Amino acid sequence: MPWPLATPVFLPGQEPLPPGVTEDDRLAMMQARKYENFMKMGVESCVAKTALAGGGGLAIGAFFSLMSSSFAYEDPLLRQQTQAGMNTAQKAREIFKEMGRGMWRSGKGFGKVGALFAGIECVIESYRAKNDMVNPVAAGFLAGGILARNSGPRAAFGGGAAFAAFSFAIDLFLRRETSDDDD
Repeated sequence: MPWPLATPVFLPGQEPLPPGVTEDDRLAMMQARKYENFMKMGVESCVAKTALAGGGGLAIGAFFSLMSSSFAYEDPLLRQQTQAGMNTAQKAREIFKEMGRGMWRSGKGFGKVGALFAGIECVIESYRAKNDMVNPVAAGFLAGGILARNSGPRAAFGGGAAFAAFSFAIDLFLRRETSDDDD
């Protein structure tokens, strides 16, 4: 006789199936769950987070550069003086090459900062096994110091402090509680 009010215990993979589900469906679901866990582990790894942040930074930096380069050509008379003797196709080619170089330069900078910060933050979070405000502040301090390391120790400390403050402000904004009245 089963115990009253006791929850039945089944071995993993031996649970009773809902109506309409066969053993083949169970195997397919278990296989799908296995692949889902592999993908979850991959996305949560520090390498993947760093690569995603670097790629996102590259794209955002290139986009900002593309938008800001449109303001660089607002004086057509000045542009004509610097490109005298070129036909329209040659001028357009030079402008696009210049825009591409600017997009690559800016995107590379944004990507480097994003990858550096995300990688350091992920390593700190993995080491501490906590997700709190200490992680982005510490990662910001280290990333800012690394980015300013060639300018001397004083600049490295200042860059670290500034990046840490910026990281704190951004994370504070992202973690804020929204009220239910905002609907």
